[in-house]
Amino acid sequence: MLKILIADDHAIVRKGLKQILSNNPDMTVAGEASGGAQALDMIREGEWDVVLLDISMPDGNGLDTLKQIKKEKPDLPILMLSIYPEEQYAIRTIKAGVSGYLTKDSAPEQLVEAIRKVARGGKYISASLSEKMAEYLEKKSECELHENLSDREYQVMVMIAAGKTVSQIAEEMCLSVKTISTNRSRALAKMGMENNSQFTHYAVKQGLV
Repeated sequence: MLKILIADDHAIVRKGLKQILSNNPDMTVAGEASGGAQALDMIREGEWDVVLLDISMPDGNGLDTLKQIKKEKPDLPILMLSIYPEEQYAIRTIKAGVSGYLTKDSAPEQLVEAIRKVARGGKYISASLSEKMAEYLEKKSECELHENLSDREYQVMVMIAAGKTVSQIAEEMCLSVKTISTNRSRALAKMGMENNSQFTHYAVKQGLV
């Protein structure tokens, strides 16, 4: 029986995931966390076979939570769930140690297959993500600009390129406008850019939005 922890700030998402997994006799959702800090506490206190981790958490970036989990429990399989397209975050999360990446519109069968695979120590990569990773390796030299960004700087850059304002990003990430503005400025400096339109042009060219 696989003991699963679901970490997602939306109760309806947790309920849906739990319902999907309840139809599989080899799996049980033994815990639920609504934020990154709570997930870390539960992981420290118990033993888990797989963690389903949302990339967007109300108390911080899911990538930060992922890195802390891998630091403390390097062998714990983590399956990242996201509303964002694979091309935006999948490669970055895999480099950070995630065992698999699924968008929330994936079929239930994919989720079950992914959980079983990562629980056995494997990596779950969809066919479409496999193609994107091949493309990424082919043009890695062209991607060096955004590869130099921190996870938060990258996230801010992508969201700005998608048309969101600094205030909207601050609200969505539960951070201050000043923090988002600082990350925007750092990202612009690292990428040698001057304004948001250059973010957008670059992100579209790289297929990030």
